[in-house]
Amino acid sequence: MLIDTSGLMCLFDARDHRHSSAVRHFDSTKTRLTHSYVLAEFVALAIARRAPPTETLQFVKAIGADSAIEVIWVSRELHERALQLLFARSDKRWSLCDAVSFIVMADGSITDSLTTDHHFDQAGFVRLLSR
Repeated sequence: MLIDTSGLMCLFDARDHRHSSAVRHFDSTKTRLTHSYVLAEFVALAIARRAPPTETLQFVKAIGADSAIEVIWVSRELHERALQLLFARSDKRWSLCDAVSFIVMADGSITDSLTTDHHFDQAGFVRLLSR
């Protein structure tokens, strides 16, 4: 499963009403991956939601060190492919981070996403968390 920004937030914030569900999904799968744009977006989201900065950064650092989650570092080529997808689907309001996720998922034949983002539904993937 791909772990998206909102999925990370649900895992991180035990007060979130989807936290238990996120943990359940996380624990139920062996394939867990994310990418560097998700990590960058997560830090921005956590700061916007006034999460403690040290805890936020420790969480991101732990993800990078945790062998349970594969982190894909976005290359120039992957970035360009994501831009091409956004141009091709300019009728959608997808972010660059979303586009990278969709390409990573398609390349890896991954269908499930730990996310609350309805854009994953639009792109034909399975969104595991409610909005």
